[in-house]
Amino acid sequence: MHAASKRLFALLIAAGASFPAIAEGPMTTDDAGTLDQGGVKVEAVLGRDDRTRSAELGFGYGLVENVELGLAFARETDRTDDPSARLRGTGIGIKWVPIQNRGDEGGWTLGLSFGYGKTRVDDRFNAEKFTEKEYAFSGLATYHFASGQVLHMNLGSTRIKAQGESESLGTWGIGYEFPLMEKLQLTVEAFGAEHSRPDKAIGLRYEILEGIKVYASAGRGNDHSSGNLGVAWEF
Repeated sequence: MHAASKRLFALLIAAGASFPAIAEGPMTTDDAGTLDQGGVKVEAVLGRDDRTRSAELGFGYGLVENVELGLAFARETDRTDDPSARLRGTGIGIKWVPIQNRGDEGGWTLGLSFGYGKTRVDDRFNAEKFTEKEYAFSGLATYHFASGQVLHMNLGSTRIKAQGESESLGTWGIGYEFPLMEKLQLTVEAFGAEHSRPDKAIGLRYEILEGIKVYASAGRGNDHSSGNLGVAWEF
C-alpha cells in the first residue's frame, strides 16, 4: 500500500465511514433516544477536519416504537496532497432504545446502535481507486437530570476493511448538554478510539422554530482541528 493510501486508510479509521447522523448535532457522541414512531428527520451538515472538507445529507425515520432508522450520503475532499483525494460514501444505521426513563426527576435511557458504511475513495495523487467498508456497534447510555442537563456515554467497536487490509478498534464517547436558555444548549464532549488520544469539541444548538434546529461546533485533538455546521428538521 502506498504511503498516501496508508494515510487515507488512517483517515478513514479516524473519521469513520459515512454513517447516518443519528447522534443529535453538533455532537459526535450519540444519545440514547429515538424519533417517535412515524417521525422523520432531515439533516444537512458541513464539516471540516484539518485539510478535509465534507458535506452530508442524512435522513432519520421512527420505524417502530423505540427504533430509529438512519440513512446518509456524504462527500469529502482531502486536500493534503495535490491533486486532492475525493471520497463519496453512503451509510445506514439503526438505533434501538428499549429502556427509556425520563420522568420529572430524570433517569437513564439505554440502547444499542449498529451502522454499516461504504466509502468510495479516489486517490488521485497515486492514481488509485478503492472501496472502504465499515461496521460499527455501540452501547448507548443517557442520563437526564431534573435540572435539564443531559449526560451521554457510548462504548463500542468498529471494523474497517480497505485494500485487502482490515482493522478493529474499540471506540468511546462522553458528552454533556447544558441548557443556557429555553431553546439554546451548550454541548461539550470527548470521544476517540484505541491507539489515539481523545478528540474534544464544544458546540451550540438552537431551535429557531418548532422542530427546526441549527448548530455549530469546534474541536481539537490528535494534532488536528475540526468543526461542523448543520441544520436539522424533525416532523
